[in-house]
Amino acid sequence: MYLSILILPLLGSLVSGLMGRKIGVTGSHFITCTCLLLSSLLATISFYEVGICGSPLSVNLTSWIESEYMSISWEFLFDQLTVSMFIPVLYISSLIHIYSIDYLSADPHNQRFFSYLSLFTFFMLLLASGANYFVMFVGWEGIGVVSYLLINFYFTRIQSNKAAILALTMNRVGDMGLSIGFFALFAVFGTLDYSTIFTLAPYINETAITVISLLIFMGAMAKSAQLGLHSWLPGSMEAPTPVSALLHAATLVTAGLYLLVRSSPILEYSSTALLVITLVGASTAFFAATCGLVLNDIKRIIAFSTISQLGYMVMAVGISQYNVALMHVVNHAFFKALLFLGAGAIIHSASDEQDIRKLGGLINFLPFTYSAMLVGTIALLGLPWLSGFYSKDLIIELAYSQYSFSSTYAYILGSITAGLTAFYSFRLISLVFLTIPNGSKITYLNIHEAKLPVVLPLLILSLFSIFFGYIFSDLFVGIGTDFFGNALYIHPNKIDLVEAEFSMNILLKLLPSILSIIGAVSAVYLYQNSPGIINSITESSLGRKIYGFLNGQYLFDTLYNHYIIGKGLHLGYAISKVLDRGVIETVGPYGLSNVLINTGNNIAKLDTGIITTYALYITLALLTLLFLVFSPILLDTTLLNDNLNINNIELLWDSNIGSIGKLLIIYVSSLLFILW
Repeated sequence: MYLSILILPLLGSLVSGLMGRKIGVTGSHFITCTCLLLSSLLATISFYEVGICGSPLSVNLTSWIESEYMSISWEFLFDQLTVSMFIPVLYISSLIHIYSIDYLSADPHNQRFFSYLSLFTFFMLLLASGANYFVMFVGWEGIGVVSYLLINFYFTRIQSNKAAILALTMNRVGDMGLSIGFFALFAVFGTLDYSTIFTLAPYINETAITVISLLIFMGAMAKSAQLGLHSWLPGSMEAPTPVSALLHAATLVTAGLYLLVRSSPILEYSSTALLVITLVGASTAFFAATCGLVLNDIKRIIAFSTISQLGYMVMAVGISQYNVALMHVVNHAFFKALLFLGAGAIIHSASDEQDIRKLGGLINFLPFTYSAMLVGTIALLGLPWLSGFYSKDLIIELAYSQYSFSSTYAYILGSITAGLTAFYSFRLISLVFLTIPNGSKITYLNIHEAKLPVVLPLLILSLFSIFFGYIFSDLFVGIGTDFFGNALYIHPNKIDLVEAEFSMNILLKLLPSILSIIGAVSAVYLYQNSPGIINSITESSLGRKIYGFLNGQYLFDTLYNHYIIGKGLHLGYAISKVLDRGVIETVGPYGLSNVLINTGNNIAKLDTGIITTYALYITLALLTLLFLVFSPILLDTTLLNDNLNINNIELLWDSNIGSIGKLLIIYVSSLLFILW
């Protein structure tokens, strides 16, 4: 049963991709959706057996690599962490498959699209279920390749090409660090199996653990779009909206978080790595929230909210609250998929218009979509008592309860980010649904609610966004729960849930929610009643500079293009010009051929046809041969048989030097005599 969870999406992908012309569009829809729904059903059963009943298991299929003491098997681990990841991945993937039936009904490449979606789901399941880092890495690379194919689905568009290449190359940067981390793991532990590594981790030198942890975090930074390696994620909005929902909600971006959570027994023994993770996560959350304030593309706004929430998750890992991080991963998956699919419904009905400034007043045309977007937005804000409240607020509270510099830094930025998130989220709601219509007349004439394949996923995701946190919070993050068992490890000194719940000042506990409400009310008021205030701020000299800085995303792309990519291209050109067309050709094949030709020509000049010249060559050769044969006899080597001391070595040296000098004098004199 457990392997069927993995095999069914792969089967659907292969059938849809290889037999798409035979089965047709409808057949592709039916097969892929059926496989995903069956896999979701089996995942639900496995969640009950493994998670609720506490019966994890391991499945070893066969040996894969046997080399010296490296032994790697195709082994799969189904523990509480794995089955918890299965739920959002499969549920959301199934709903996106159903959603795409109507959303891409006019596209001529449905079979290819559904094949990519199912293959992407398969690789994510493979990543989550691997029992060693090598199997996990296969899934890790698989989702990287398929994400390139999905982002570049409209491959005739140059922007899609650029976005796909950027995503692939930037993830390569992180994968390079992760690969080195795996080499370091094998060098230190002699294996890549989870069980062995996690058992030995407490007994390994802290410096080695720190280096390994930072390398693993480098891979997670790229996959989960942390500050510095985030640029690819907003660009991936060039993909179809269902792809955006799948990538940013349940699969690609959560892979980095899964890697960190799975590696908790390693991270817990490196305080330096946890400090770095906390600072990067908090900074990422704040950075993305500030950038989201000035964006106007509906999908990019939601994309930056994804980066911000990923910052919260990484921050939770940094403060050693892995179960809370995983809870937020699952919660975020549902309401972020809801927001993306709702945005897709808006774009689809509004003649593909994505600029929120050119919409408005859609509450009268799309009441159901408005309700779904509002639910997703409130869940994103973490307001009581929707799903986001049970994980996002808890992360901020736990950050404060650690009473350290990094945790205080995380609490302050996390609270500010909560207010900013509320502002730009309700800015979107206000400009799209509540303000006066700003689009063209023909756009509003054609607006209508979507069909059932679109409405049904929105309804189901809305229910999950409302109730999931309330139902499962005690199971995942409740005080005293042992749901995850040995799947996660938190050092006893870092269990701060009781302090966060009962010892924290009520005002500090409520501060994120208060800031969220203030941000939401401010956004609605400013964009509904007083848009002139926003205009006056942005038109001022300082406001224009801040707007340009935020709209340019802290000028990260400029720095990359000018100082890294630009300098790299110049260096590549110089190397190509100097080495490829200079040094290498001179000393390489081209130079060697010239040397051989010139040498051959010079040797040919010796063939003069004069017998006396040939006699001279023969005499010189015989003289040289005699010199080489009799030189050892003339050298005094008797001292080599004596005991070696300083005096003997000096005597030997002087004797050999004198003999060699005599030989050279005789040889040169003979040559001069013959030539003369």
